[in-house]
Order: sequence, then C-alpha cells, then structure tokens
Amino acid sequence: MTFGAISRRGMLQVLAGGAVYAAMPAGAVESRIGKLIHDSKAWATVGQRIGFISRALLGTTYKGYTLVGGPERAERFVMRDDAFDCVTFCETVLAASLAHDIGDFEQALRNIRYHNGVVSWRARNHYYYEWSQHNVENKTCRPVALDGAITFNKTVYWHRDLGRRKFQMSVIPRAKFLAGRQQLATGDLVGFVTTRPNLDYFHIGFVAFGDKGELLLRHASRSRHRVLDESMESFTAYNRVRYVTLLRPQEPVTPSLAPSAKVDDAAITNSIGQAGAPPAPEKGE
Repeated sequence: MTFGAISRRGMLQVLAGGAVYAAMPAGAVESRIGKLIHDSKAWATVGQRIGFISRALLGTTYKGYTLVGGPERAERFVMRDDAFDCVTFCETVLAASLAHDIGDFEQALRNIRYHNGVVSWRARNHYYYEWSQHNVENKTCRPVALDGAITFNKTVYWHRDLGRRKFQMSVIPRAKFLAGRQQLATGDLVGFVTTRPNLDYFHIGFVAFGDKGELLLRHASRSRHRVLDESMESFTAYNRVRYVTLLRPQEPVTPSLAPSAKVDDAAITNSIGQAGAPPAPEKGE
C-alpha cells in the first residue's frame, strides 16, 4: 500500500503498523457494549456517560487498521470493542453514550463515522476536521470556544483520491487551553493539531479529570499499546503541541436518561472486571 492510498484516519494507523482487522462477532460487541450502555443509564448527562464508558474501557488494546474499505474496495461497517485506534475509541464511546440500546448504538456509530450515516469509503470522515464539522452539523457535538483562539488556513492532501482540501481552522493555543481547564468538562473531545504541512491533526482523545481534579487525557495510545489516562500537561509538552480544538458532545434528541446518584469505581469494576489507578504518563505519541 502506498502513502497515496492512505487516508487521514489511515495515517494514524500507518504510524502504528498492523494488518486490517474485520469486525468482531456481533454477539461479542453487543454483550460488552450493550452492558455498558445499560449501566451508563445511571448517569444523567452525556459527559458523565462518556466518563463512565471510557473508564470502563481503560486497558483495551490499541490496534490500527480496524476499518475496512478503500477507493476501489467495498466499505464494511465495523463494530468492535476489543481494540481501538484513537479515532475508533472516541467514536465507539461517543456512540455508546448517546444510545439507549445496541440498535441505537449501531445507528449512532454510523452517523458519527460517516457523513449523513452513509456507509461508503468516500462518505467516511477521513480528516478529523471534517469529522468535527459533520458531527457539529448533525448536532452530535458543538464547538467549545476559549479566550485566545486564533484562525488559520490549512491545505491537506494526504490522500490523493480525496484531492486537496482547504480548511479554515479555529484553534486554541496550548497555554490558553491548559489555563482554561475550569471551562472544560469530562467527555470533551480534544483534537491535537499537527505541524505536518499536509495534515490537520495527529491525535484525538477525551478530557478526563483525576481524583484530585488533575486534567487528564483519556485516549487510545499507539506508543503505550492500550487505552489509558495520562497528564494532559505532560502529553502536550512532550509532543510539543501548539494548538488544539475542542468539541462538547450534546444530549441526543430523545427522552433523557433518568438521573441518579454518582456511580463509584466499584460499580465500574462490576461492569468490566477491571479498575484501579491510571497508568503512568505516556512518553510520546
């Protein structure tokens, strides 16, 4: 496979290496995700449900090339929860947090991953800029603005079959982002803008907070081979992040989930059989 035949999403997977994997058996996905959807109904807001579900998936294996399709290869809709790259992790957690059952989850995942929910390679949100734009248009998310944001233009052309695309990006400088932590919420999606001239982002993940209120990045890490939490400040410093963007997931336009008391770590352990302190900070992405 040549670089010219690799999408923006595929670029993240190329950096990780590995072969293409098809979807897990439907029953396996339904069992785990279905249980997490059911258990997450104890939480009142989509941000809380993202926090619960994403924490339940800590430790899950990192794997690139989990999506199937290409310019001349039929697109297959893939659902799996045994391994993620940074994008599929966020897509899976977000879809589950919006769903009332496994049927809702499947449709939500289609709408998040593909423009207008159309399963085709050209409708797949290959660039995270377009992923963000389309998921704002469909009211899955809304942008989060912080003081000090700037705007610049970028042309991306990683995938020759998608042609050159020009984006006008509103981005938040790293220092303003870290200083604005009081305006952040659990479950916010943070995109890390790349300095590469032909790409838009190099990584994405969720905002999370530690037991002492420390700002964390919860993400599927290529270099650490799993889903983990790490210090947001450490991650952005090590990777020399200059700019980020923020999205806040929105409540689905359906009857709201019933609120209840906070679910503690013991409940998470019962849901997935694992819990504990976050792993040590990652050294590079």
